[in-house]
Amino acid sequence: MADVAGGVRGSLVQIRDGDRGAGAGSIWHADGLIVTNAHVVGSRSIHVILPDGREVPGLLIAHEPTLDLAALAVDAGGLPAIELGDSRSLRPGELVISLGHPWGVEGAAAAGVVIGVGLGPSDSPTSGREWVIASLRLRPGHSGGPMVDSRGRLVGINTMITGPAVAMAVPVHVAKGFLQRALKAGKGRRDVRAA
Repeated sequence: MADVAGGVRGSLVQIRDGDRGAGAGSIWHADGLIVTNAHVVGSRSIHVILPDGREVPGLLIAHEPTLDLAALAVDAGGLPAIELGDSRSLRPGELVISLGHPWGVEGAAAAGVVIGVGLGPSDSPTSGREWVIASLRLRPGHSGGPMVDSRGRLVGINTMITGPAVAMAVPVHVAKGFLQRALKAGKGRRDVRAA
């Protein structure tokens, strides 16, 4: 697990947005495309701290609050992109690891198992949306960071908790669709790819 977390940290970024505090994100593509939560970024100046410690401005290129997803572009190349996994193939009981920067602890990892994949609970405000639901503890600063499978492949974007140890992440296939729609609509840069 430590080796998996160590590998994923190479594509983990920290996102700072004015007074909103810090969240996390994943390098989706080596040419500077980063995916995070919409609630991590706003209209203020966005700064991204790359895995090598460089702090660079982030340009918001797509934002979809209903999915709680956002895409940023940074002026950097040759970045270590995260490997994409298959959220639809996850089964209850599989190990997942979430990374982020909770309470300023950089690159912190939390591990647990998948509870389920699919629509959220019918009695919650998240009903009707697809989720990866896992038994692990997310904390402030995990938002927007990666949830990965046992091989370190991205399966979800950490988003929220619904109980003391129930984490919900936006599935990676939902994030792919979000990016494809945004880039097709011309909201993103032409030199970034969605998959």
